[in-house]
Amino acid sequence: MDLVIRDAIDLRPEQRTAWPAPGNVYGALLNFKNALAALGEAATQPPYKAPPRAPVLYIKPRNALAAHGARIVVPRGVAALRMGGTLGVVIGRLACRVREEDALAHVAGYTLANDVSVPHDSYFRPAVRQTCRDGFCPVGPRIVAREAVGDPDDLTIDVAVDGVSHQRASTRDLVRPVGRLIADVTEFMTLVPGDVLLVGVAANAPLACAGQRVTVSIEGVGSLENALVAQAGA
Repeated sequence: MDLVIRDAIDLRPEQRTAWPAPGNVYGALLNFKNALAALGEAATQPPYKAPPRAPVLYIKPRNALAAHGARIVVPRGVAALRMGGTLGVVIGRLACRVREEDALAHVAGYTLANDVSVPHDSYFRPAVRQTCRDGFCPVGPRIVAREAVGDPDDLTIDVAVDGVSHQRASTRDLVRPVGRLIADVTEFMTLVPGDVLLVGVAANAPLACAGQRVTVSIEGVGSLENALVAQAGA
């Protein structure tokens, strides 16, 4: 069944899982040009010895999903968390081996996501402990229909901490624009209605500590705001 969004779907704060249909949340690593460039010579070192030639994906599991307004818990022993503001592409039609020029027809709409992580440097093994903790993927506050957003490859993502902008990135700088990313991903795996594809996080994503408030904004999509709190007993 297709996921159809006429205008926008509000994601209520009390919803633990954000999507109106079952689906998975996938993220694309190193899909901003400056994030790939920041690797420098490490991109040509073992084990891979060359920059990636296909999308590098990871999963944000269901336990990581959180709503707009939910609290992000800073684990004991961690000074600050990385705030990975990004665009979420919500799949509306079954997508398997789609062509780049047809890819956006498989999109129902767009939302905001904060791809939270414990700071880490290695891309060479799954960073499950650093990226998949409870509440480490706030999404929302709504899903906006594809037609209402316009060009997903010309959007500015702003990440603010306590009301002060700390990062501005543009989807113009994606290694794989949205259509190509969908095409390349569906070359080897099927995306189903309700799946969400995070387009990537730019280099130098800001840090935030317990007691601070983080806002991810994209004009025409909305603003996603969450407060950080220390883990109980810390």
